[in-house]
Amino acid sequence: MLGVFSSGIMSPPEELVAAGCRTPSPKITADALMKRFLNTNASAVSLQVGDDAQLAYTHQNESLLLPRSFAVKDEIFCLFEGALDNLGSLRQQYGLAKSVNEVVLVIEAYKALRDRAPYPPSHVVGHLSGSFAFIVFDSSTSTLFVASDQFGKVPLYWGITADGYVAFADNADLLKGACGKSLASFPQGCFFSTAIGELRSFENPKSKITAIPANEEEIWGATFMVEGPAVLATTK
Repeated sequence: MLGVFSSGIMSPPEELVAAGCRTPSPKITADALMKRFLNTNASAVSLQVGDDAQLAYTHQNESLLLPRSFAVKDEIFCLFEGALDNLGSLRQQYGLAKSVNEVVLVIEAYKALRDRAPYPPSHVVGHLSGSFAFIVFDSSTSTLFVASDQFGKVPLYWGITADGYVAFADNADLLKGACGKSLASFPQGCFFSTAIGELRSFENPKSKITAIPANEEEIWGATFMVEGPAVLATTK
């Protein structure tokens, strides 16, 4: 899956900008990245949302146990990869039908967060049990919400393209060729929300997240670590 967002939605993370400046490397534009994704995945589906967001996904080479899915409801777009162990209880919690799958449930959970404010984002993501990564884009408010499970069982990466767009994908090689050293693994057990404007741990919401500059030979420009108890989880 791939999500690409302009600076009008999300400012490029300073840590990834700095990593790209320390070790300049080839990059391509957001449009070129999307074209590369579509050209290398024959069954891919893409969607342009306004002027500032592009989403795409494919079922090609997906895991049977951790499938990719896409849904849109009430101007909320969601890309989801993985499976929730507690899907049944979450359906009951949110008053949803038994036919509702993971991607629709995440949209409903996001709506609850948005419409019942103040409602901590960590509370919503913290109730999800299983292997997952997702990208939610609310076009009605231009809000982006991204999260990865606490053990990083579904890979997720983020980087900055040549024209300053922030890209999220489950394929490291795809972003490596597009973002150069302005690239990192999205930290497990964490979420990013443009509504609060920063990266946070949903296990330890008050813990600081630090970006450690990578060595020259590493493909990453930085490694994001949660300070305190959650550091153990991020290094597993």
